[in-house]
Amino acid sequence: MNKQELESVIPHRNSMMLIDEATKTGENTSEGKKYITGSEWFLDGHFPGNPVVPGVILCEIMAQSSAVIIAEVSSQCIPFFTGIEKAKFKRQVVPGDTFETRCELTRSRGMFYFITGKGYVNGKLAAQAEFSFALVPKDKVEGASQA
Repeated sequence: MNKQELESVIPHRNSMMLIDEATKTGENTSEGKKYITGSEWFLDGHFPGNPVVPGVILCEIMAQSSAVIIAEVSSQCIPFFTGIEKAKFKRQVVPGDTFETRCELTRSRGMFYFITGKGYVNGKLAAQAEFSFALVPKDKVEGASQA
């Protein structure tokens, strides 16, 4: 899925749409990509003269990449982050890098979904974390658009 197609799956827009593409690769797996150009808003000041993608942004990129796994069950819902656990950052991600994600749905319980994410640069692990999401029906979210 390209950015335009991803807009039907996740609610992020404009500068908060952090993935460039994502694909569901299996029943419970996905892969995604973010091309780090150097012009991203989150690199402004992080760090002057030595831009490095913040760890929290790497987690958001992985989480957005995982959205295609639950797209079929979340079409009438908005996925809300409920937790990030065991986040580890192994190497810096900098302008010119392609941050490639691999995500896997590990379990679900009712409206809660649990996904592990790993991000790589040049085939080397750069970041990893475990995420949890709650799928909240759009009609229960104040201000949510009714598609």
